[in-house]
Amino acid sequence: MLPSTTESVRPSSFRAWVVAARPRSLWVALSPVLVGATLALERVGTVALAPSLLVLACALLVQVITNLQNDVGYTVRGGERRGDRRGLPRATANGWLDISTVRIAIVMLCAIATGLGIGLVAFRGWPVLAVGAASLAAALAYMAGPRPIAYTPFGEATVFVFFGLVAVTGTDWVLTGEVGPASVLAAIAIGCLAAAALAVNNHRDIDHDRSAGRRTFAVLAGAARSLRLYAILMFTPFLLLPFIAVVARDPWLLLPAVLFPATVRLRRDFATCVPGLAFNGILFRTFEMELRFAAAMALGASIGWLLR
Repeated sequence: MLPSTTESVRPSSFRAWVVAARPRSLWVALSPVLVGATLALERVGTVALAPSLLVLACALLVQVITNLQNDVGYTVRGGERRGDRRGLPRATANGWLDISTVRIAIVMLCAIATGLGIGLVAFRGWPVLAVGAASLAAALAYMAGPRPIAYTPFGEATVFVFFGLVAVTGTDWVLTGEVGPASVLAAIAIGCLAAAALAVNNHRDIDHDRSAGRRTFAVLAGAARSLRLYAILMFTPFLLLPFIAVVARDPWLLLPAVLFPATVRLRRDFATCVPGLAFNGILFRTFEMELRFAAAMALGASIGWLLR
């Protein structure tokens, strides 16, 4: 759980690092690897455990690096001091962690991720480093440099690409040396759900982001179109399920469809949510829906594999 008041966190404590790392967002990294690995297993019949765990570790590290960079980068740019921000607390902005210390941690985590990536090179070849380098660059660029991705309308698209397309198909490719058509469609589905979580963030913070100079999709397009974007991102994965099941020749991959009623309720609650901190609950439910969708698809792929 993240703290609701500044008094609940001691500077430089483990809890302060939890605030910066935002562990509840890690489902965004776990879900695509879970889907990519199980779809690969169903298609080829076997996958190696060690590379699977390495891919998962790299994905989790990229998400943690993104969160830490987001925390420190936003503080450095002074965004926390502008307007009435309603998002989750930032450790560096509240003085719970020193900016230089967080930057050192980011460098160390990048080094660890690179080391793990080199381990995967031995399994699948040098292109692994290109994929890893692009993912790390995107993680750092989200809130770094003269024009961070977070200050543009391309945040959702970036999440869609790297935590959907790249993560799912990359997992499949690392484990099998190829990418199955079901993995491509599933990557689109998972990418949409991951991007939906960021859409909640940006919708919640429209007024604050405008005052801080951020030109997110929600700021530029307005609240009404932001609501529609969320609906598109949440419902598209369910439209893709029949196609995924057909190309994989596995009706069990329709299993995530049982989550559709809950998704309809989530979208309704998003549309009627009272502006403010209540959107954080919608954010966490969106993270959880992505994980539930991925788990249901992984279960369906596993059942299909066992029955073949």
